[in-house]
Amino acid sequence: MSRPVLAVPPWLAHALRAQRGPVPWSAVTRGALAAGPLLLVAVLLDRASVGVVAALGAMLAGINDRPGSRRASVKRIGVPALVGAGGLVVGTYAGEHAHAVVLTLVLTLLGLLAGSVSAIGPVASGAGTQLLVAAAIGAGMPLPESGWERALAFVAGAGWLLTLRLVLPTPGAVAGDSRLEFWLDFRFDGERDAVAKVYDAIAELLVATGTSEASGRRAALTAALDHAQDALAGPRLRRYASSATERRLHAQYAAALPLAEAATALAWAGEAVPGRAAEGPRRLAVAVRANAHTGPLPAPARSAPALRALDDALLQAAEAFDRGGDIQEEGRLHRRRRTATSLVHLALGAGGREYGMRVALSFGASAAVAQALHHVHWYWLPATAVFLVKPDLGPLASRVLNRAAGTVLGAVVFAGFAAVLPRPEGLIALVAVSGALIPVATRHFAAQTAVVTVLVLALVMVGGEPQASWSRIGETLLACAIVLIVGHLPMPGQRGGGVRARLAKAGAAAYAYLAHVLSESDDRARRWTLRREAYRTLAEARAAIDLAAAELPALARHTQGTGDVAATLERIVDTTTAYAVHLDDTGHLTPQDTKRLTELLDELTERSKRAGLGRLLPAAEQGTLPGLRAAG
Repeated sequence: MSRPVLAVPPWLAHALRAQRGPVPWSAVTRGALAAGPLLLVAVLLDRASVGVVAALGAMLAGINDRPGSRRASVKRIGVPALVGAGGLVVGTYAGEHAHAVVLTLVLTLLGLLAGSVSAIGPVASGAGTQLLVAAAIGAGMPLPESGWERALAFVAGAGWLLTLRLVLPTPGAVAGDSRLEFWLDFRFDGERDAVAKVYDAIAELLVATGTSEASGRRAALTAALDHAQDALAGPRLRRYASSATERRLHAQYAAALPLAEAATALAWAGEAVPGRAAEGPRRLAVAVRANAHTGPLPAPARSAPALRALDDALLQAAEAFDRGGDIQEEGRLHRRRRTATSLVHLALGAGGREYGMRVALSFGASAAVAQALHHVHWYWLPATAVFLVKPDLGPLASRVLNRAAGTVLGAVVFAGFAAVLPRPEGLIALVAVSGALIPVATRHFAAQTAVVTVLVLALVMVGGEPQASWSRIGETLLACAIVLIVGHLPMPGQRGGGVRARLAKAGAAAYAYLAHVLSESDDRARRWTLRREAYRTLAEARAAIDLAAAELPALARHTQGTGDVAATLERIVDTTTAYAVHLDDTGHLTPQDTKRLTELLDELTERSKRAGLGRLLPAAEQGTLPGLRAAG
């Protein structure tokens, strides 16, 4: 008789889960060369307090130093750093001139702003976090420098790490046939790796076609395409790609889109494809990494519309690789430019309002309690609350558990080092080592918290603050309690606003894609743009739903049924992709095709109503879409 297996609650399973992968040695090197050396130079110049602020800027920039292209890192690291500098100025002057009540009100309003803006996207979320953390440090950490001097030091620290990110080559990222070519073109290694992974993901999807792994491989292909888009679409001084290498990478990315479309259609059909079908994308991935020509590509069978589309896409890709591409339009990246109005709508929408209020309450309450407990050095409690309230770091219970465990571990480790290390040189070395560990520790929130705790405690001790490991543990536990309470408070409007807003956005994108395909338009570029938008928004909605499902039951119940809605939307978008390929091949849909699509739309309407979402698509009824009118 087998023993019953105890199911681990989702919030606990998430708390125990860690990301895996190779050690990012280039990021580790940058971390070691950032905060520690900055602090050392400042101490040698007898400006330790300036070094503390610069090292804090480098530390927060290191947390945002994620894999990707150098161009994308400018926005991912630079924008939060500039916003954080502004928060440091506001916090410093408010802390110096405002009464405790007024200061708390100012910080609460900052929390409302930062939380609402965070709904726009990852970069905005990072900027909101640095705004609040820097404001708490400026108001609660006594330093001799003025607000603008602190801001300059903060930006200098983040700028130093960003400079390292831009100028240091990635070990092992050799492109081309010679070392000289590598040293001339290493600045594009992030883009090259991202585009190569798209072709790898296409090959993996083709291998998994007809198996239970196909759905997961299709999601992995979406993630690879999203990452490649972001890597290639970073900020630039010129509107268009200016170098031959960059234009070639843009062309190689564009050539992957019809391949991805055909592979998705094959996966939707659910029938296994010949093994040689995956060889072509694999050779294209090798060619991207080697910055070389493709050579002969194996031709897949042409017995079905999707296989014929795959064969045609391989021929077009080989031609694009040999020609090198001549990209002169930003639209060739197939992403829609977001307007200022759309960004404001995201910030002021249901998700932005709900998250903004929770951040404001958590940050304001933490600042008020911290000021009541301490006259100086009270920044730790509100700064801790900022990280605890961030949903992109995991479910609420998981964040609280990991933050508490990480702080206790980090404080204990630091107390041991502080007792034996010489000062300040030993503490500076500890800062350098901790900076190097941050890129690895970001794989788990508890590990990241432990490393950051050691680094910050070492920094502030070099700056003149007494050893405070044990008080930091108490303040962290207090911040955990505040955020847990605020996280369960009822708010105006419907709970789960972030999930509902993302599902609504995904529904609108799916409808736009479906309507375009059924209109039988010849505009392939627009079709691929709409397809990318549909899959990207679906991936964002699915991530938010999975996160909400891992919350404690009192919170998870507010988003019940949304996973079924997302699954139906995914089937609609996959079906639309398959029908696009079929229309290209035959020019029409069969009655069975239109019947299947109508059934999916009806299923979406029913599941949306059960989940309390109302009608998700703008017009999801039979007869309202171009290709279904005749069938009706």
